[in-house]
Amino acid sequence: MQMTKDLVLGIDTSNYTTSVSLTDRAQNPIEDRRVLLRVKEGERGLRQSNALFQHQENLPKLLHEILPVYRDRIAAVTVSSRPRPVEGSYMPVFLAGCQTGRILSDAFGVPYLEFSHQEGHLKAASFQSSLRWKEPYLAWHLSGGTCELLLVSSDGITILGGSLDISFGQLLDRLGVAMKLQFPCGAQLDRMALDLADGNETRKGKVCRLFKPIARKGLEFNLSGLETQALRLLEQEDISREAIVLQIFEDMTDCLYRITAEAAERTGASQALFTGGVSASRFLRQRWKAKEASSFRSGFVTVFGDPRYSPDNAVGTSLLGGESLWG
Repeated sequence: MQMTKDLVLGIDTSNYTTSVSLTDRAQNPIEDRRVLLRVKEGERGLRQSNALFQHQENLPKLLHEILPVYRDRIAAVTVSSRPRPVEGSYMPVFLAGCQTGRILSDAFGVPYLEFSHQEGHLKAASFQSSLRWKEPYLAWHLSGGTCELLLVSSDGITILGGSLDISFGQLLDRLGVAMKLQFPCGAQLDRMALDLADGNETRKGKVCRLFKPIARKGLEFNLSGLETQALRLLEQEDISREAIVLQIFEDMTDCLYRITAEAAERTGASQALFTGGVSASRFLRQRWKAKEASSFRSGFVTVFGDPRYSPDNAVGTSLLGGESLWG
């Protein structure tokens, strides 16, 4: 008896995660397998050549875990082929997924589809959420290498603002590595900030006076100055590293909040989506919800997707393939 082809295989090979997934016609994730790339202790990232090599090592292992069970049900293979959905967007790490995807597509005799990494992020964060897809919306893409405010509509994706230098993800990783934490450092620092915020609110006020505000101009800002201040403060023995981390998260939340409010006024958008690994931060989510009612106009909605699908993953890419295939 012939097996029903009702699954889409998604592949994403980002800077720091190798991901494969399977979703069905009803947009249910069936498999979601990921492997973090290895970064040597004390280093703050990977060269593209090293990341590409690790993806080529990881993909056969991940695919071996699912293909023997599901191969006869795969209706299409989808991959993240580039960072953003614009002409000229390119990073070598995505070659691993494209090469593997084309081979599997030919071997299975099914369609091969390409999407951008950013589109996959937006889809993964918003599926099964309250986001109103037919209306334009603001979106923050906050990851290890990206810090962009987007306007997403039926006309496409437009960059409205964001960081002009490093991303919040890079800031957190650089701070964490300086503190001898394991890369990537965001989740560890998030727990640290939450613990101090919940346990000692008075320390927060003292640290606020030690940092200069994040330099903003309209919907854009710079973070290198904040990085310099934080690294210098780490060298001072009379200031705890936990207090520094807390202030970083406070400043990050405030900056994102103020810019989102301004962008909502400029564009008339009534909803905002957060995606990318940094948006999985529990600190950011809790502080944002506490602030939201005070500044945005009535009816504005912020959507934080399931934290499982905020970091790099292939689920969004797979879901986009299903939409293209079945509508």
